[in-house]
Parts: sequence; C-alpha cells; structure tokens
Amino acid sequence: AEKSSSVQKKFCVLVGVTGSVAALKLPLLIAELLKIPGLEVKVVTTERAKHFYNAQEIPVTLYSDEDEWQLWKGRSDPVLHIELRRWADLMLVAPLDANTLAKLANGICDNLLTCVIRAWDLRKPLLFCPAMNTAMWEHPITARQVEQLKGFGYTEIPCVVKKLVCGDEG
Repeated sequence: AEKSSSVQKKFCVLVGVTGSVAALKLPLLIAELLKIPGLEVKVVTTERAKHFYNAQEIPVTLYSDEDEWQLWKGRSDPVLHIELRRWADLMLVAPLDANTLAKLANGICDNLLTCVIRAWDLRKPLLFCPAMNTAMWEHPITARQVEQLKGFGYTEIPCVVKKLVCGDEG
C-alpha cells in the first residue's frame, strides 16, 4: 500500500493588540497560544499598544501601520490588511481598548488593525476581549459599542474583576 504524505494545514490565528495596559500580557498570550499544536500565530499591533510590551519578546511575525505602507508600492502589489484577513482562520483582539472599541463600532478604519477588522470575513470567528478602566467600562456608551460588535457576529470574551494597574478594583 502506498503511504500518502498529506501535509496538514496549520490553523492560523491573527492576534490584534491595542493600547490598553493589558497589552503588557501580549508575550504571555503568544507563548500560551504557541503551546497549541498546529497553530500558527501572527500579531497586528496598534502604535499605542507598542508602549506596553517589548517587540523582541514576541516570537512571531508582528505587523504595524508602517508595514501596511511599506508593502504596497503599486497597483499589483498585495494589500497587507487584505492578505492578513485571507491568511487568518480566526482573529482574537486582546486587549481591545476603549478607543479601538469605539472605532470598530462606528466603522472607522484608520490603522492596520482596524482595516483588517473592517475587511474581516464574517464567516470566520472574531473574538474580542475588552480591557479598560472600570470607569470607562461602566460608561453607557461602552455597552452599546460592545453590543454593536456582537451584532456584527463577533464574540465577546468578558472582562474579569481584579485589581487594576492604576490601583482600582474593578
């Protein structure tokens, strides 16, 4: 009998990271995801998120706004936010700060991450993890914006109550 050497496709996860202090945990999140066999991971970061982690601690491809503009030079060149949405089987936005939540709920796409999400194939899962100060979380607009994202078919990973970096409990 002839053995078939079928190559199994990896499951591709695109992680989006925004400017919440919870972005401190990006290296840990990526390390944990990479423990899952058959998973391939790439990261799209906002410029503000870069403040909270060291890019050298991220052992996967990390994209930011600059990459979008360096890749495209002419009409037949690939467009990074479209290439990334095609590549990914699932998108996880962790953390999702209040600013980016508001942008997504209102269709604003002014950076690489928000462009990927605006172009997202709604047949694929998109999970989002809101992370912000309790005062921001409890503002009435936040609940509306979370519901708007859920209305698009995205899945919320709920916040947890804990002691925040600022010292507040919430």
